[in-house]
Amino acid sequence: MESTNPTQRCGLIAVVGAPNAGKSTLVNALVGQKVAIVSPKAQTTRARLMGIAIEGDTQLLLVDTPGIFAPSRRLDRAMVAAAWEGAEGADAVALVVDGKGGIGPKVETVLESLETRREPRILILNKVDVADKPRLLGHAARLNEALPFDETFFVSATTGDGVPELKAALAARMPAGPWHFPEDQVSDATERMIAAEVTREQLYLQLHAELPYDSAIETEKYSEREDGSVEIHQQILVARETQRAIVLGKGGSRIKEIGARARAELSKLMGVPVHLYLHVKVNPKWEDDRALYREIGLDWVE
Repeated sequence: MESTNPTQRCGLIAVVGAPNAGKSTLVNALVGQKVAIVSPKAQTTRARLMGIAIEGDTQLLLVDTPGIFAPSRRLDRAMVAAAWEGAEGADAVALVVDGKGGIGPKVETVLESLETRREPRILILNKVDVADKPRLLGHAARLNEALPFDETFFVSATTGDGVPELKAALAARMPAGPWHFPEDQVSDATERMIAAEVTREQLYLQLHAELPYDSAIETEKYSEREDGSVEIHQQILVARETQRAIVLGKGGSRIKEIGARARAELSKLMGVPVHLYLHVKVNPKWEDDRALYREIGLDWVE
């Protein structure tokens, strides 16, 4: 997108951190509307997703990355690779830390990875609404001692406390240049990808304690009807038959509820009626399906 406005700024900010630090909630708060799914389940974000925020004459390209952790499975390795690829070419790297949870091995892993990066480093202590204030200050001091940050912010992505100040400070750091996206665009995700993510969010929210991480959403069909509504057919992939029974629920009650809530969310996001059809399929080897990785926005990692 080209512009002749000489005052425009545009820059990319990589939002990194350990799983469950609140990165997606923060990106949503900075954008001003939901662009990334959120759940209490760790590692909810799998692929790189860009939220696009506007602050005055500045367009902020916020790359919401998967949580960085020690990977063990192929899917884990692909997610961590996606996180660091999302930070390539960034104008700033924002490390989000759970202010209530504090500093542990997972945060230290991210700190070590940031040591060699040359971009400006921003430390964001999140969840200040539920964290102990003296502990927050202690966390900030320890983190800056371990790795000096250019700026430190205390925010609550949930309540919005400190978010306007953070947004203004990030905008001030962005280089001069034309905006990359239209003013009304809030994400780089396709509607097909958003649809899969919304269903996965409902799967996690409703089956958080019951369903393991071994699940994925595959979109079989996405089409627009003549009346302007959207028809979507998705497969919920699980690894075992017992997991299929959990997703279906008694008499199919659970999958109906998942579908109803996902359908309502999608209709709200897309602004048109959505016809959503869900099926559950058992595939113990879905993590080894290259095509599925492309579908969910991840690169194949050996």
